Amino acid sequence: MNYFTEDTSEAAVLSRLDDGVDPRFREIMESMIKHLHGFIKDVEPTMDEWFQAVQFLTATGQICDDKRQEWILASDTLGVSMLVDAINHRRPDGATENTVLGPFHVDGAPERALGDSICLDGKGVRCVVRGTVADEQGNPISGAKVDVWQTNDDGFYDVQQPGQQPDMNMRGLFTTDENGRYEYITVKPLPYSIPTDGPVGDMLVAMGRHAMRPAHIHYIVQAPGYETLVTHIFVKGDPYLHSDAVFGVKESLIVEFHEIVDGMRADFEVKLKAL
Repeated sequence: MNYFTEDTSEAAVLSRLDDGVDPRFREIMESMIKHLHGFIKDVEPTMDEWFQAVQFLTATGQICDDKRQEWILASDTLGVSMLVDAINHRRPDGATENTVLGPFHVDGAPERALGDSICLDGKGVRCVVRGTVADEQGNPISGAKVDVWQTNDDGFYDVQQPGQQPDMNMRGLFTTDENGRYEYITVKPLPYSIPTDGPVGDMLVAMGRHAMRPAHIHYIVQAPGYETLVTHIFVKGDPYLHSDAVFGVKESLIVEFHEIVDGMRADFEVKLKAL
């Protein structure tokens, strides 16, 4: 029998795993227990420090609801979300790269016609986004679903301001045409702060980090027979591209927004690479 001591702590806990548990679950739990005990032995927390850790975990769960997921925010700001994403989306050269989903995606975005606007509050600098969904060989994919969302010009998602923003503001679901093309009207995105009024915000302050994300637009692109793409486009020249609070920036996803001054229907237009 493995009695629990400081030296035998891992073995004592691992010995309690039943032989009949799912093999993958066993693999995950064994690794987690080894790393967790190794972490504790490395930092040797005081009882007060460990209680602070428990309080952080408790507070993070307590602030979560159907509109806010503080645990995703914690995962994002510690780089874990991006690491899991990278491991699960090792794509060939030339394919559009993935990045984090983020905590503010909402299912059931309204289906809109190509060329429609997703801006319902009338704020911000008008912007036309045009792009093409294509396969790895560059062949356009018709009928692909392009789910887009972003903050409004004040730097908030609609779910962060219920009653202030219209429902489904800055969200839309578009279907590509026979040439794989899509187009919609939005506003030029601006950098914004992730929520800092919870435990994750306190953690960032303690780490001496800012909470800013560079300006971006979120995408989920889906088509039958193809892998789903979760990605962003980022605004070239944004001051936070190299210090994104959630580590989501990839160089291939940075695009230039071109100002239009000839009286066309928008002030900015985004030239997108094939997704």
